[in-house]
Amino acid sequence: MKKVMMMAMALMVSTMAFAGDSEALKAVMKSKVYAEAAQLLKDNLSQMTDNAEKAKAYNHLVDLAMEKVTKEAGTATENQLAAQTGGKVQPYDTIGLANAICDAIENTIECDKYDQLPNAKGKIAPKFVEKNPARVWAVRQHLVNIGQNEVNLGHHDNALKYWGAFVDSAEHPIFASQDHAPEQGYFSQVALFSGRFALEAKDYDLANRYLEVAKRDPKEKSEAITFQLFAMRSNLKTHEDSLNCINKLKEIYEQDPSNEVLVETINGMYEGMKSVKAQRAFLDQHLEKFPNSFTALANKGLMAVNENNAEEGAKWLRKAAEAKPDNALVFTLLGSCLSVQAANTEDTPAGKEKSKELFKQAIEAFDKAKELDPDKRVSKWGYNRYQAYYGLYGENDPRTKAAEEDSK
Repeated sequence: MKKVMMMAMALMVSTMAFAGDSEALKAVMKSKVYAEAAQLLKDNLSQMTDNAEKAKAYNHLVDLAMEKVTKEAGTATENQLAAQTGGKVQPYDTIGLANAICDAIENTIECDKYDQLPNAKGKIAPKFVEKNPARVWAVRQHLVNIGQNEVNLGHHDNALKYWGAFVDSAEHPIFASQDHAPEQGYFSQVALFSGRFALEAKDYDLANRYLEVAKRDPKEKSEAITFQLFAMRSNLKTHEDSLNCINKLKEIYEQDPSNEVLVETINGMYEGMKSVKAQRAFLDQHLEKFPNSFTALANKGLMAVNENNAEEGAKWLRKAAEAKPDNALVFTLLGSCLSVQAANTEDTPAGKEKSKELFKQAIEAFDKAKELDPDKRVSKWGYNRYQAYYGLYGENDPRTKAAEEDSK
């Protein structure tokens, strides 16, 4: 009799739990398998007119996902203890654990979206705003560890999913009240690598999202910007895309105008579009702010070289060499400009003296290039250097002969 009464009570409690619930919600709540419940919710969501029901349904998905998390995470913890005590290590579903955490995060966000909306009575009465974020936040760390394992296995797509979910959840307002401090030492690096793996997947918008997060950390800022620039330039298909890209680059530049990588990228964009006037204007404006900018000075020199203006090229390349005296290519180009100037001087006594002086300066530049790049890996200084020695000392001078050997 007691058993019958207990069964009756259980049935009554079950009936009370579903009292007032729509058939659509009941169908979801009866399912105890995550994949099945998720599909039922997807199929029946439009039939739920009450936001409170939608929140309840998504909370049920969080419950089911967390059951999987609790089971697998528990085994993982037991394995850690077993490894320390010499006990038996049990296999567990690592990928299933990571996917379940991702599912829990996603459904926590969806649950909160409807939990914060007016219910059928027109009232906003959140029920899950404290429970779900706290329990999901407590298990997010597994995503970092499992993501690293996937990187080691070469599964960058999985690493992107798990590390991306780790970053996205930290950035979402629903998790703002959780304790972020313990993960600050590595959070930005996870964001940076998430951006890199998104670039590999050619998802440039996603890459930019994660790189923006990484960029907030001074330690990761420079590398994050470099990847951002690569993402922008990799996604160009039309002239309009290029113009939009330049505008975005300029916005970033305004925030960080001393960044030489940005200067080089914007200059390269203008150069690629053959917008010489805009390119020159940009470099000139930058040099007004940063007169010793190596990138701007060197590119001003290159523009002059491309326009066959040796005198103008030498002017800017000399300044670039002063700003960065360890760049072999700049010294090679400077020597070439000076040699051209020397060869083009008038055949008069005064012209010949000027020519000698220019050749001397050219040789100094070439010799510096040789010192910096003896194997000619960066710049091909050999033949031009020989020509400068030839111009100053003549064909038979031992110094010219030595320069000829160096040119081979």
